[in-house]
Amino acid sequence: QYVPVKGDHVIGIVTAKAGDVFRLDVGGSEPASLSYLAFEGATKRNRPNVQVGDLVYGQFVVANKDMEPEMVCIDSSGKSSGMGIIGQDGFLFKVSLGLIRKLLAPKCEIIQELSQLYPFELVLGMNGRIWVKAKTVQQTLIIVNILEACEYMTAEQRRQALAKLSGN
Repeated sequence: QYVPVKGDHVIGIVTAKAGDVFRLDVGGSEPASLSYLAFEGATKRNRPNVQVGDLVYGQFVVANKDMEPEMVCIDSSGKSSGMGIIGQDGFLFKVSLGLIRKLLAPKCEIIQELSQLYPFELVLGMNGRIWVKAKTVQQTLIIVNILEACEYMTAEQRRQALAKLSGN
């Protein structure tokens, strides 16, 4: 089970709308809250279009055991910096936190190798959730399967699997 940490970037699923606050399932013991004002350009009149079931990529600003975790989708200067609502037509799946850390490492070979296979969008949450979208559903699922298998493959096994897929 994921324990929210201040500063972590995570993928949450909107489970409820309560007044000015959205409730998100982030895979922890309790839901996180997200104010409608915590989006780039949001004002009392200009609210973000967030629906129950949406995926949101955000960052924890409050995370301690005595308080409900609180997320935002803007950085300290009020910019979205890639955070916000994630597109509808990708695929969300869960992996271990160890694999997420490996994928988030700078110069991650796995992601570099995959990006040579197909163009795709990828969102990695520190809570073990990955969202991926390629041009076709088939390509998306191939990338999902490779990412899920990466955890148990050596670099050499991974290269052989990718070589098969790219037809080399």
